[in-house]
Amino acid sequence: MKEDKLGTLSMQLSVDILALVKELHSKRETIISNQIGRSATSICANIAESKYGHSRADFIAKLEIALKEASETGKWLEMLLKTGYIDQPMYKALDKTCSTIRILLIASIKTAKNNK
Repeated sequence: MKEDKLGTLSMQLSVDILALVKELHSKRETIISNQIGRSATSICANIAESKYGHSRADFIAKLEIALKEASETGKWLEMLLKTGYIDQPMYKALDKTCSTIRILLIASIKTAKNNK
């Protein structure tokens, strides 16, 4: 069976972000943590939904939504770093995964659009 790198990475990012959200809630930070929790899990959900798209356009649309959510997640990570809620090593690790997902999504969208 073919490896689903995008699915695997998006699930790992969701799990890691949900653990971070739990930690942030214990520090009584809820504004950013609620936002990043929604955006990160949306990446994973939209990638999963794309596999069962009704059409190529639906498939592409789901991947484009996942890309937007990945971009938003990256911005929330940066905000958490700048506000001192996460340290540089945690930021770098989570941002690397998020950036890799964005790169894979861009490549997948480009391929899907070119293979009409």
